[in-house]
Amino acid sequence: MIDCYLPRHIPRQGEISLLLFNDGQDLPKIAFDILLDGLFSANLVQPLLCVGIHCGPDRINEYGTAYSPDYKGRGAKAGLYTKFVMDELLPFIRATYHTPSFKDKSFAGFSLGALSALDIAWNHANEFYRVGVFSGSLWWRRKAYEDGYDEERDRLMHLQVQQGDLYPWLRLFIQCGALDEVADRNKNGIIDSIDDAQDLVHILKARGYTDEHIHFLLLPDGRHDIESWGKALPVFLQWGWGK
Repeated sequence: MIDCYLPRHIPRQGEISLLLFNDGQDLPKIAFDILLDGLFSANLVQPLLCVGIHCGPDRINEYGTAYSPDYKGRGAKAGLYTKFVMDELLPFIRATYHTPSFKDKSFAGFSLGALSALDIAWNHANEFYRVGVFSGSLWWRRKAYEDGYDEERDRLMHLQVQQGDLYPWLRLFIQCGALDEVADRNKNGIIDSIDDAQDLVHILKARGYTDEHIHFLLLPDGRHDIESWGKALPVFLQWGWGK
């Protein structure tokens, strides 16, 4: 199931951007239609077609990284989900709205859905221009802590970025909340979700990305919930499509 959010006036073919959201079933909880309409009405963002993709009942396996399942075998269907997005959903959207091409395409998500969005966009960088990562599950790892986990080698998304190329057009919006969690595996006084996000930024910069490519947003009162992500969404939308 998908929800589609369209501007009141759709511009000519090729002049509208497409933004996909994983966990699209959560968007109505923050009145995303009203939020988006307010930005459109105030002329703060460019024309944008947003598509919220509802997660399936097997979310824990369909989201994740197609590169590899995690240490518990979760994410085993991430490759199939990627294939669905690229081979079925995008052609369906183009056909439904008679738009053979978009100005650009972007992908965003929340938590595990954010990891999935980043994984898909990173591995199809020729198709996507922006990625929105809201409290992303960047801890996704191929080895358990008690089995000799090494953060330099075992975080699956970080590993892909380390081995990847520089895509100079790609823009990344990475949001964390200071209250996302309490876990601190390396006892450095910084919660793991922030550590993992900042480490990803460092790896990206080592690959040649700059502050022009990356926007990092830390919400001091942000939690791992849809209300916090709703506070970050206007910042994300104006960062990516602001006039």
